[in-house]
Amino acid sequence: MSDATAKAGSAAGPAFATAERLPDDVALWLVRHGETEWSASGRHTGRTDIALTADGEKQARALRPMLSEFGPALVLSSPRRRALHTAELAGLQVDEIVDDLAEWDYGSYEGRTSNEIRAERPGWSLWRDGVPPGEGAETIEQVSARADRVLTRACRALADRPVVLFAHGHISRVLGARWIGLPAASGANLLLGTAAPSLLSTQYGEPVIAHWNLPNPASREGIAP
Repeated sequence: MSDATAKAGSAAGPAFATAERLPDDVALWLVRHGETEWSASGRHTGRTDIALTADGEKQARALRPMLSEFGPALVLSSPRRRALHTAELAGLQVDEIVDDLAEWDYGSYEGRTSNEIRAERPGWSLWRDGVPPGEGAETIEQVSARADRVLTRACRALADRPVVLFAHGHISRVLGARWIGLPAASGANLLLGTAAPSLLSTQYGEPVIAHWNLPNPASREGIAP
């Protein structure tokens, strides 16, 4: 990119783009919430407002030493309490609750595991096949549009200091894909564990993933799965 303007896109779909000129080495941290009972059992958790488990709380607290190393310019969070509680336990004050950071709405697949869905739809993939319409269900295009809005919002503050986003597994994977110019469906290739931080950055004017799915300190110590 010759003008060092941060943008992303691919032949597979429209680009995320922002008019903000970003310096190299900006720091946009993505933090998935800590473990919940549903995340531990593989159940799709979109709009259901479920609490962290005791292990999830330990995971969130374990992020505090790392996140305390910098004073973020902006901290944004999903409205779900599992994300808000993770931010609180990690020692950061949320500046703004952003609906666009909520998890993918799975509609009638809410609370179901992938294996249960595949028993009815062999070979099913959320990223390729999506979820049935109705009951608030979102298409991947809708989730992608939300991710682009979040990235645009974050870029306005990134030139000053780091920005931290507290969110969920699938929306965070979409955010990662969109940042580096891939379609939302490429989030399928970005595995992300609970309370696992990731760092989006820039180099030579290009959006890059500096770190992805960093092991949570509590998980490394065997405190949480």
